Amino acid sequence: MQHAVGSPLPQPPQPGHGPAHGWSPAAHHPGPHHPGPHPSGPGPQQGPAPVPPPPPGFTGGPPTVPLPPVPPAPPVPAPDTTGHVPLPPGGPVAAPSAPPTPAAPDPTTTTLAVLLIGPAGAGKTSVAKYWADHRRVPTAHISLDDVREWVRSGFADPQSGWNDHSEAQYRLARRTCGFAARNFLANGISCILDDAVFPDRPVVGLGGWKRHVGPGLLPVVLLPGLEIVLERNAERSGNRRLTDEEVARIHGRMAGWYGSGLPIIDNSQLDVPQTAHLLNEVLARSITSPPNW
Repeated sequence: MQHAVGSPLPQPPQPGHGPAHGWSPAAHHPGPHHPGPHPSGPGPQQGPAPVPPPPPGFTGGPPTVPLPPVPPAPPVPAPDTTGHVPLPPGGPVAAPSAPPTPAAPDPTTTTLAVLLIGPAGAGKTSVAKYWADHRRVPTAHISLDDVREWVRSGFADPQSGWNDHSEAQYRLARRTCGFAARNFLANGISCILDDAVFPDRPVVGLGGWKRHVGPGLLPVVLLPGLEIVLERNAERSGNRRLTDEEVARIHGRMAGWYGSGLPIIDNSQLDVPQTAHLLNEVLARSITSPPNW
């Protein structure tokens, strides 16, 4: 028997078939299928629960389900516009590379780290300041004596007797200068340091500067004659003026740089601008062929 209108009635469930085995009889009949409540209640394969009919007179669309509030996105940090380049932790300064040209590199436009060595009265500070002032690229002058004298209370003056305190403050000042030099170089600023480094103490002196700044540091020795050093030292004042005996002793130790392979400038007959010009020539050769130290 068939209905007058509509599709044929579904077959009654047979043994081994039905929802218990995951098979839905309505799935085998064509046409639209409207799931409804099952007599035995919801099962694991049953579809979503039916939506109740709208109340009489309702003309709107389907009911909307409110969504959970979306948390606001975290604020985006403002970009750093100061232009500061962070310093790599302990990164050594690489040796300056010469430009790919047959001409000698111009030391006045190359970012450099220079260590000016010499005894008291050699003119290190004057030459370093002049050289830094007249370069065509940003350049800083870092004086070991200036940094050492940052210590006001408890300053250990070696002229009062060399001891563990003065030795410690010298080491601290060298580390501070080395950090400052690396920071300047990391931000594209050349630097020149000056210190009375002795050749008979390579680990503390030149080796210490190499550890603090890096192998790209270019050392140059400024060593005028003893008479010139004594004259210039006599013009000094304060704790930077040494006795003649101390000046002669330091100058004698500095003579050990001869034969070391480092470039040496005898500025006995040169003024400050002439010495700075000669320093540029020496640095140009050092960039092309760095000294072995």
